[in-house]
Amino acid sequence: MSACDLLVTGGHLATMAKGGAPYGAVRDGAVAVAGGRIAWVGPRAELPARFRDDAAARVDVAGRWVTPGLVDCHTHLVFGGNRAREFETRLRGATYEEIARAGGGILSTVAATRAASDTDLMDTARRRLEALCAAGVTTVEIKSGYGLDVISEMRMLRVARALQRELPVTVQTTLLGAHALPPEYAGARRDAYVDLVCQEMIPHAAEGGLADAVDAFCERIAFTPGECARVFDAAAAHGLPVRLHADQLSDYGGAALAARYAARSADHLEYTSTEGVRAMAEAGTIAVLLPGAFLFLGGSGRPPVEAFRRYGVPMAVASDLNPGSSPILSPLLVLSFACILFGLTPEEALAGMTRIAARALGMAEEVGTLEVGKWADLALWDVGHPSELSYWLGGNPCAGTLHHGATGPESERA
Repeated sequence: MSACDLLVTGGHLATMAKGGAPYGAVRDGAVAVAGGRIAWVGPRAELPARFRDDAAARVDVAGRWVTPGLVDCHTHLVFGGNRAREFETRLRGATYEEIARAGGGILSTVAATRAASDTDLMDTARRRLEALCAAGVTTVEIKSGYGLDVISEMRMLRVARALQRELPVTVQTTLLGAHALPPEYAGARRDAYVDLVCQEMIPHAAEGGLADAVDAFCERIAFTPGECARVFDAAAAHGLPVRLHADQLSDYGGAALAARYAARSADHLEYTSTEGVRAMAEAGTIAVLLPGAFLFLGGSGRPPVEAFRRYGVPMAVASDLNPGSSPILSPLLVLSFACILFGLTPEEALAGMTRIAARALGMAEEVGTLEVGKWADLALWDVGHPSELSYWLGGNPCAGTLHHGATGPESERA
């Protein structure tokens, strides 16, 4: 039996491990893979002889940079239809909130998703996920939230789970039943819908093993802090961790609510107060920044990045891939936007879509850095330095991926 299944050499490593050189960089590095996990990583000159001399397979990456596979920790990529017409409406002056209150926005996608067949949902979601994978993503979170009834929400989660069986990617699923109030519960039936989420959706998702976490949209056009708290209480009762869409359109106390429930993350955060930042820091809640949505909606408030730095709140970066506010299929553009629009450094942005994004998913022990014991999820890049992943606008320098030590669909270029 060989000492390792695969030996990767001939390039440079951006391990993204904390401490040491920027990016955790190792020039002329090597990665030994055994059983789908990293068995050794470091400078090739220090590679133990057992790995150097007894590898079942070898890959020479020909001078490329190797990073952890990207972790896109916030997407909504399972949905029916699209909202290109609403995009035109917004360009004529209507706001996202005005469109939502008029019955468009999320509810228009709900109608399209409910009407779509399982095959249609699967086919369209696969194409979106293929685009992410081709650009270096090896772990992705997928939310429900466009069904808004028990059957449709569970169907979305099942489609998301099935994608993992078809593509070289790890999928985490999140139940987002509290995304919007469906039309059949409008008016005085708000409490009845929250009851449905808490008493039926969450139990079904938990008992069926369909969800890894529960999310809610805390905003004036969605659900109040009190309603989200009810959802979080139900999630806790079923052993599911929570996340929160928080403070995207206003300072509605979402960050503080997420912190009170020790949420894995609070996401968006364009209007989060200093008090909310402090609460997140004390609770260990990750800030997930979503610059694609900020750009697409023409946002004016920016996440308090300096406050996050000052109080030590880790910042993840994600695509928020969805039909209404972030129809973006390029994680590398998201890295660029995080730097250009929010002022992150290229190293912070890449850490935000690797090491810190893994923390937001509760997967820090499994993915996000190139370290011994973690899954051998690698992305190979035709760049001269890792900062170029944020620098170039457009194009795709990803030369391939390894997922759990196996080559991804683009790896023949490696």
